[in-house]
Amino acid sequence: MTKGFVAKNCIEAISPYAAGKPIEETAREYGLEVDKIVKLASNENPLGMPQSALKAALAAAASGNRYPDGNARLFRQAVARHHNLSEDWVIAGNGSDEILELAARLVLAPGLRCVYSQYSFSVYELSAQENGAQCVEVPAKDFAVDLEAMLAAVDCDTRLVFITNPNNPTGFALSKNEVEDFMTKVPETCLVVFDEAYCDFLPPELRFDSVELVRRYPNMMVTRTFSKAYGLAGLRAGYGIAHPEMIEMLNRIRPPFNMNLMAQAAAAACLEDQAFVSRVYEVNRKGLEMLESFFKERGIRFLKSCANFILVQTGPRTAELYTELLKRGVIVRPVKSYGLPDWMRISVGTEEELKRFFAAYDESAKALG
Repeated sequence: MTKGFVAKNCIEAISPYAAGKPIEETAREYGLEVDKIVKLASNENPLGMPQSALKAALAAAASGNRYPDGNARLFRQAVARHHNLSEDWVIAGNGSDEILELAARLVLAPGLRCVYSQYSFSVYELSAQENGAQCVEVPAKDFAVDLEAMLAAVDCDTRLVFITNPNNPTGFALSKNEVEDFMTKVPETCLVVFDEAYCDFLPPELRFDSVELVRRYPNMMVTRTFSKAYGLAGLRAGYGIAHPEMIEMLNRIRPPFNMNLMAQAAAAACLEDQAFVSRVYEVNRKGLEMLESFFKERGIRFLKSCANFILVQTGPRTAELYTELLKRGVIVRPVKSYGLPDWMRISVGTEEELKRFFAAYDESAKALG
């Protein structure tokens, strides 16, 4: 502990979030050229942002000397139109991560419990820890979120449940019937946050209107991000949808000006550009097929994904393989921090990026013998 101040015990126990390795750091560490590095670590959109969003962001930048709209009204109106809601059902976020953290701040405190699945987004645990709540990690069922087991873990002290669809890092998806059955049985005193960061990559037969469930269940909130399918990871834009009474309470603890003016403008423009999202979906689908074929040919186990990444079992020498890939200018994501030390998560890139990865993987595996 640093002298001069005393942090809360719950903060001292937190391990900081570990992000994917940056391109610039990799270039510096291994003596590589920045533009020759392929990053397949953070589930970013390899196509970038749509031109409509870029144009809107650049136009907004001209007013960078002014504070943004603290209520992000035009952005929230765009989200509301997209989901056929009124804007008082929408809260803007600095990425959807901020909404997840606000939800935890709203309902958690020491002595209360937060439930989430094994092999799920580490921010769930961090959000619960920083509020002094008990973290309850429910074992997955064959790597998938087990909603029955999660329901069994909910007790009278449980105030928050995080559910991801599709899940990161496993890529598995839930059905509407599974989610709706869970909502009919979970206590009304428990807030259920349904994290749909990767929902735009779901195949059509697995998609359903989660907002319709929010309308029916006042203790449910849906969160979405523009960091994945829409390509705005660097601008940090996300939102939550819940009953107006919950949104009003969340806004009481939301930081002022939490969504910058470029993010507001770009994200609103994205929602009007569904043709871009359709293109992203097709590129991603083909990329997943390429990855699956590559690992099948080599007899390497992977999990069938409904997102923009694939989880691959790379064995006890995963850390060494990761380093060998870095030497060859390819960044992927080891997932030891998720409790999967023998696995790697590889994001879907462009066809050219994936071919670079395939060559680097084979070379790395050969180098390790």
